[in-house]
Amino acid sequence: QVPLVESGGGLVQAGGSLRLSCASSGRALSNYAMGWFRQAPGKERDFVAAVNSNGARTYYADSVKGRFTISRDNAKNTVYLQMNSLKPEDTAIYYCAARFAMTIATVTGDYVYWGQGTQVTVSS
Repeated sequence: QVPLVESGGGLVQAGGSLRLSCASSGRALSNYAMGWFRQAPGKERDFVAAVNSNGARTYYADSVKGRFTISRDNAKNTVYLQMNSLKPEDTAIYYCAARFAMTIATVTGDYVYWGQGTQVTVSS
């Protein structure tokens, strides 16, 4: 098991910023590629961003490219999602996920471990 806990969500005005964190207290994340996904009400869970196990490679959904940045600190067993220039359409529950692999994946089925999610609400 890889327990993941997200934090940092909240309510922000359009154009604002938030930084989400995803921490694992029970297992080192250095052998895991990590991803962020989001799910809006009535919609499927969508890929947002991913980072490989050593942090050297990242990948983003087109909808967030240039606004969001994924990073990781393996010494702290934590992955981050810096979200800038937020838009109302970014409103969703954000989930972090882990896969026991070095390489990035963008499909929910490629990830085994999931956090409980953190709500992000962007007001117009």
